[in-house]
Amino acid sequence: MARRALCVGINEFRSLPMSSWLSGCVNDANDISKALKGLGFTARSITVLRDKEATKKKVMTALTSMVKASKPGDQLVFTFSSHGTQVPSVPDDPDEPDGLDEAFACHDIKQTGDSWDRSTVIIDNELHDLFATVPEGVLVEVLLDTCHSGTGLKDLEDIQQAMLMGRRPRFLPPPTPRGLDQARAIRASSAPRPDTKSLRELTKARSGSAKPVLFAACRPDQTASDATFSNRPNGAFTYLFLKALAEDATRSRSQLAAAVTKGLKTGDFEQRSTLEAPAKAKKVPFGQPF
Repeated sequence: MARRALCVGINEFRSLPMSSWLSGCVNDANDISKALKGLGFTARSITVLRDKEATKKKVMTALTSMVKASKPGDQLVFTFSSHGTQVPSVPDDPDEPDGLDEAFACHDIKQTGDSWDRSTVIIDNELHDLFATVPEGVLVEVLLDTCHSGTGLKDLEDIQQAMLMGRRPRFLPPPTPRGLDQARAIRASSAPRPDTKSLRELTKARSGSAKPVLFAACRPDQTASDATFSNRPNGAFTYLFLKALAEDATRSRSQLAAAVTKGLKTGDFEQRSTLEAPAKAKKVPFGQPF
């Protein structure tokens, strides 16, 4: 059995002002890498991409390489800490009836007109299509410490309120006021969809392929927090996930998720982490096949 991991953490963005930079994402990637070594991963089996190393091309190349090398019995881990955002979907996309694609910001994110350039963000459909090629019998675990939807479109007032509490939301609205208005208009003109859609699409699998396990930092209508713990920045989800894992690695995935939720409540965080996985996967510990 081979174990491989790709841990991505992006605080700094080539074309964004420093006011949009984050603080805890690189620590997230480094901390997860360290924790994985305690779970049987070797240093050579873990790739960590930080800041300028984490362009869309480099992230997708590394992730694709890891997926293509996988064989039944292997374990793959992909973690991503950065901003989440949305971009207009391509015309007549049947997978996005609301006209917006969920996306994850890479170091080279830039705008095109009133939207973010699709070639500089990772679209959720791209991840779904790649994970759908993983052979059956491969364990795939994904940790997303980023916002993963724009339900409600994260009003700027809410973002500013969170910042007053010393917590920077990991969400980028469209790059211009006109783009924000356009996104709101697209959302308003579309039929409502279940809040968990953006998660379930990522974890859907074709027949004969692996079914990914996905831990997400928040629900689609919430923002993931870039916070500080003991004077050190981290994603709130990542910090509490690793804390719970270190306390008891024999917990089932469901119990692990519950411990993270308890920690978020205790810390007065509004976000609630989510776990999307087959029922069998929820009953066994992180890193265990099902």
